[in-house]
Amino acid sequence: MPRALWWLLVGMALNVTGASFLWPLNTIYLHEQLGQPLAVAGVVLMLNSGGSVIGSLAGGFLFDRIGGFRVLLAGAVLTMAALGGLSVWHGWPHYAVFLAFVGVGSGVVFPAASAYAGAIWPEGGRRAFNALYVAQNIGVAVGSALGGLVASYSFSLVFFANLLLYAAFLFTVVAGLRRVPLLPPPRKKRSGEAERAPSRSAGWALALLCAGYGLCWLSYVQWSTTIAAYTRELGIPVGQYSLLWTINGALIVLAQPLLSAVIRRFMPTLKRQIVIGFFIFAVSFAMLLGAHSFAEFAASMIVLTIAEMIVWPAIPAAVNEWAPPGKAGFYQGIVNGTATAGRMIGPVIGGSVADLFGMKLLIMMLALFALLAVLAALLHDRRLPKRTENADEKTAASV
Repeated sequence: MPRALWWLLVGMALNVTGASFLWPLNTIYLHEQLGQPLAVAGVVLMLNSGGSVIGSLAGGFLFDRIGGFRVLLAGAVLTMAALGGLSVWHGWPHYAVFLAFVGVGSGVVFPAASAYAGAIWPEGGRRAFNALYVAQNIGVAVGSALGGLVASYSFSLVFFANLLLYAAFLFTVVAGLRRVPLLPPPRKKRSGEAERAPSRSAGWALALLCAGYGLCWLSYVQWSTTIAAYTRELGIPVGQYSLLWTINGALIVLAQPLLSAVIRRFMPTLKRQIVIGFFIFAVSFAMLLGAHSFAEFAASMIVLTIAEMIVWPAIPAAVNEWAPPGKAGFYQGIVNGTATAGRMIGPVIGGSVADLFGMKLLIMMLALFALLAVLAALLHDRRLPKRTENADEKTAASV
C-alpha cells in the first residue's frame, strides 16, 4: 500500500480508539453520574448520532470542494474543541451540547477518510477500504478496553484521554497527508474499463445500495440493544454476552487473511460480494429464532461477523468505483450518514417492536430486512454502465 495510506490507517485507528473511549460509557455516565433518566440519555445519544449524520454529509460535500486534508483537519479540530469543552464542563446540560458537536466533528472525518483512501490508492480496488475497515475495528477493540479501565479511575480522565488521542490523530494527518494530492493525476481510459456512471444512474444505484445498507445497520445495532436484553431474559450472564463482542472483534482482525482469500476466489465482483454478504446477514438472524444458549448465540455472532466483514468495506468500495467525477466525497458522506442513521433509529424501532409484538417477531423482521437488502443489491446496478469481461477480470485481480 502507498505510504500515505498507511498514515491514514494509523490516523483512523487513533481516531476510532478515541471515539471508543467514550461511546460505550455515555449512557452509564448520563444515568449514574449526571442522574438523568434513561429516556433522556437516549435523546442525548440521538443528538450525537444526528450530529454525526450532519457531519457526514458536510464532510463528504467539503471533500469534493476543498480536499481531503483540509476536511480531516477541520473534523479533528472541531472534535478536539468539543472534547476540550467536555474535559472542563462535563456536567448537565453541557454534556449533551458538547456530545452533539463531537458527533458532528467525527461525522466529518469518516466519509473524507473513505474518499481519501480511494483517491490515494485507486488501483488497490477494495483493498484500500478493507484496510480502513480493519484499522477502525482495531481502534474499537483498543478504545473500548482502555476506556473502561480509565473510567474506573475517573470519568474526567476519559474525556482528557479522548482529547489526547484526537490530538495524535491530528498530528498524524498533518505529518503524513499534508503533501498528498487530493486525487490521482488524470489518466486515459484503458481498454475494457468501465465508464463512470452519469449522475442520475449513480443516484439510483446509491439510493438502492444505501437502502439495503441502512436496513442491515438497523438490524446489526439490535445486538447491542434488544438482543442484549433478550440474552438476559434467557438467563445468559453479562460476562458471556460481553464475550460475544470479544469473538466479534477477534474474528475481524484474525480472520482477515482467510476471508480475503475466500473473497478473491468466490466473489470476484463487488456486487457479488455485497449480495452474498447481505444474504449471510439474513442467515445470522434466522439462526437467532431457535437460539436459547450461549453457544447458539455465539454461532449466530460468528455468522454475523462474517457478513459484516464481507459487506461493510464493500459498500464504500463499490460507491467509489462508480461515483460521478467530483462527487466521490459527497457519495461517501451519504453512505456514512446512512450507517449512522441506521444506528440512530435502530434501537427505537427494535425496542418498540419487541415491546409490542415480542422478540420472535422482531428477529423475523430483521431477517426480512436483510433479504430486502439482498434484493436492493441485486437491482442497484441496473442503470449503471456495464463493465466488460476484461474490466471485471482486472477488478478481481486488483483485489
